[in-house]
Amino acid sequence: MAAHGSASRGREAHDYSAAACRLHGRGSIDGCGDDSLAILHTNATAPHGGFFVTVRTRYAPSPTGDPHIGNIRSALFSWALARANGGVFILRIEDTDQKRLVESSVDAIMESLRWLGIDWDEGPGVGGVHGPYFQSQRLPLYQKAALTLIEGGRAYRCFCTPERLDQMRAAQVAAKRPPGYDGLCREISAGESEVRAGSEAFVVRFAMRREGTTVLDDLVRGSITFENALQDDFVILKSDGFPTYHLGLVVDDTEMEITHAIRGDEWISSAPKHIQLYESLGWKPPLWAHLPLILGPDHKKLSKRTGDTSVLDYRRNGYLPEAMVNFLAFLGWSLDDRTSLITIEDLKEQFSLERVVANPAVFDIERLNHLNGHYIREMPSERWQQVIAEWCEKDLPASVPRPVDADLVSAVAPLLRERVGRLTEVAPLMEFLFGFEAPDYDAALLEEKAGGDPELARRVIDTALLKLDRVPRDQWTRDELEAAIRRMEDELGTKLRKFVPVLYVAEMGRPQGIPLFDSLALLGRERALQRLRTARAHLEHRR
Repeated sequence: MAAHGSASRGREAHDYSAAACRLHGRGSIDGCGDDSLAILHTNATAPHGGFFVTVRTRYAPSPTGDPHIGNIRSALFSWALARANGGVFILRIEDTDQKRLVESSVDAIMESLRWLGIDWDEGPGVGGVHGPYFQSQRLPLYQKAALTLIEGGRAYRCFCTPERLDQMRAAQVAAKRPPGYDGLCREISAGESEVRAGSEAFVVRFAMRREGTTVLDDLVRGSITFENALQDDFVILKSDGFPTYHLGLVVDDTEMEITHAIRGDEWISSAPKHIQLYESLGWKPPLWAHLPLILGPDHKKLSKRTGDTSVLDYRRNGYLPEAMVNFLAFLGWSLDDRTSLITIEDLKEQFSLERVVANPAVFDIERLNHLNGHYIREMPSERWQQVIAEWCEKDLPASVPRPVDADLVSAVAPLLRERVGRLTEVAPLMEFLFGFEAPDYDAALLEEKAGGDPELARRVIDTALLKLDRVPRDQWTRDELEAAIRRMEDELGTKLRKFVPVLYVAEMGRPQGIPLFDSLALLGRERALQRLRTARAHLEHRR
């Protein structure tokens, strides 16, 4: 897409500006372009201090793959908070991890949001006064902030090689000491740092305060205190001139006037880093809300095996956006003690952070399946027929003529509604209606559905042929067919439920599906009888 393409061009051609020169010990501060820093300082007023009355939230994914459940929940909650307060929702792409960048990921991110009904007011494809919205196009801002921190004594260049860092970590492990940077380059003088920067590779590290505590005031969890002595000096600017997550987040949330930052609780441990960055730059942080962990059904951290897959995978697997939004909304939030169903329209009116809980949420796939079935049953008839047609077009065998007959879809739609839990089930349930013969099946299935009794299976087929052959073409209706099949009970001496599965296999190639009597009517007399004859031949071959 165009927006993503421009981001790529920006990465290739970006001039890192005079700030980069100063970071590398070349040029003067006067030549580094103070306008970018002025922008940051202008927007540094506390967003919750009365200056900004508009709630501004953001979703800032890294384009390293398709967005997953936990990630997209943060987007939904951020969007809902903005909408509930008449605010602004921003999409920002944090594409600074160049090694892990997946070019198709930005499209997947935006497609996931659109599918769920999450729109954005600023960001790729929309624009806005705080752009560009790709971090790779904002490098001078981060470099300027890093330079300001160096000048103020709160950051320093680190010249440690990867080999030296590996040795340090190995020594820490051997000594059973906590991992973390040992501060070697923190003691290098400003003059030496300037000189070495001209010829040596370096990163920029933030100098964490070592004394006292740092306090996070979280809207979900309350006050959390961190011991500064347990923090280490972390990298804020990499050797390629790109920021790490920490610096990029602080700079962009400030410049974009973010009032509320909603993210998963895995980022709580990073909070002291971000708080001290804000303090050192003289900026006020947004209000933070850390969402609860999502656990799998086994009450362990959600994994791909237990549901943490791509949001678009759920679409491909036949889930409706209404069901996904409803499901995600209640992963850590509730409207009250009674409501279990909510539409995206209601969510954007009712959402508040006060109802977000700190306790972990459990990903219950059965709950999602239930919701999906509910929204299928609630779908307007016209849309349901359109959905059936779309999934038939996509999933039916190539041998089936396209487009699928609209009258057939209209006839089958009410029969499918109560039997489909996911949209991937539509085509398999309808496949038997195309072609003269039933879809391929193992003849042993006929006997299996007769309780393993080959003789009963043959009697069921023979009796069905006898009864249905007596139904004239002009009386081949659902009601007449039901009456004929029910009369088989007396002749076979067994209940309908005992032999109907055999007829399902014979007519549909599967032991269950849409109602048998309706299916026979839809197939028509010739096809239905021919399939019974074919089933009888299969049974003869198994003698």
